[in-house]
Amino acid sequence: MAPDILIRPAIPADAACLGVLATQVFLDTYATEGIRPAIAAEVQRSFSTAAMLALIEHAAIVLQVAERQGHLIGFAQLTLGTQHAAAPSARPAELDRLYVQEPFTGQGLGRALLKDCEAQAVARGATSLWLTPWVGNARALAFYAALGYADAGQTWFEMDDMRIENRVLSKPL
Repeated sequence: MAPDILIRPAIPADAACLGVLATQVFLDTYATEGIRPAIAAEVQRSFSTAAMLALIEHAAIVLQVAERQGHLIGFAQLTLGTQHAAAPSARPAELDRLYVQEPFTGQGLGRALLKDCEAQAVARGATSLWLTPWVGNARALAFYAALGYADAGQTWFEMDDMRIENRVLSKPL
């Protein structure tokens, strides 16, 4: 990772930029065939400035941003205490999102954000981390496998009228 990249906690002033960054990465990943109503609704619901501000202010959520020269280029969202039946744990944490703008992929930023989230989870008492990447995101699946995340089974992400297959990946911390 470039030395001029800073990973830090998100602050309320980041909410608008986080929403736009999340929208861009989400659409690049999931809207590969264009925009349909379910995708538009998900973006508006999940990535508005108000939605991002609520995540930043939520006590059980850790939102870390990657910043370069005053520009947000990635972020990771960690939720403490959430369970998934396929990845049972006494003290779990979920990696909800790990988003890196495409021009900054392949430079160690995703790895640095993930390692930061793992450390944040451990510091808050979690003993495992799990996530649910889309089955169509081969790059993400390979990334997590290379970093020790085991495939624990199938799950589904529902977006209005769409049902999208994901995998449950987990790792003891």
